[in-house]
Amino acid sequence: MIGIPLLVLIVVVVVYLFSCINILREYERGVIFRLGRALPQPKGPGLIFVLRPFDQIVRVSLRQDVLEVPPQDVITRDNVTIKVNAVITLRVLDPARAVIEVANYVYQTSQFAQTTLRSVLGEVELDDLLAHREQLNQRIQAIIDERTEPWGVKVVSVEVKQVDLPDTMLRAMAKQAEAEREKRSKIINAEGEYAAAQRLVEAAAMLAEQPITLQLRYLQTLTDIGAEKNTTIVFPLPMELVSLLNKFQSAFSKDNPAPPAA
Repeated sequence: MIGIPLLVLIVVVVVYLFSCINILREYERGVIFRLGRALPQPKGPGLIFVLRPFDQIVRVSLRQDVLEVPPQDVITRDNVTIKVNAVITLRVLDPARAVIEVANYVYQTSQFAQTTLRSVLGEVELDDLLAHREQLNQRIQAIIDERTEPWGVKVVSVEVKQVDLPDTMLRAMAKQAEAEREKRSKIINAEGEYAAAQRLVEAAAMLAEQPITLQLRYLQTLTDIGAEKNTTIVFPLPMELVSLLNKFQSAFSKDNPAPPAA
């Protein structure tokens, strides 16, 4: 018959062994500290044993994590004050260094991202910030990734999420866009008038070379006028005929002067 002390000992041992069992998921790794010293290789995934109290485990996730940088006040190179926030995607490549080299790699990355965001965007003008956002994202990502590399943390991407402009700048940009559209409209109208004038010049040159075409155009005009229900028809006269009538009237006036008034 098993004595009570032995039974208690067996129960304690079983409970201890169960407490030493840890199951790590596929995306998790466990950094084991044995008597305060980190083991060479992280453990996991799967079933691992942690011999407490001699061993301590720190779980680290290898999945990508999204970190949102709070809005930052940035003064651009052309002295425009804006509010900018960003989104950072990062992941842990070396769990041991992420635990040993830094106290909280997420907090540290957030702080570096805020300072880098203000520094990089403060070196460019507002137009460049709005037009070349992708290049600025890559530059910020490279700077932050260089800072986090000693911790075993990889910055996958950085995206400038939102740029808040002051109201005065929004009104100025709206006026600029309106002026640009008006400018394009005037240019298009001028090009249309130029093309029409060029066609008229070509048509006049063609009519000068072939006078019969002018008579045909004259007859076509009369046909168009006659097709409509008009009570008055205007017949255009050639300029040569008008000049001949003016000369005849001048000659008649010279031959028959008006009688003096009584």
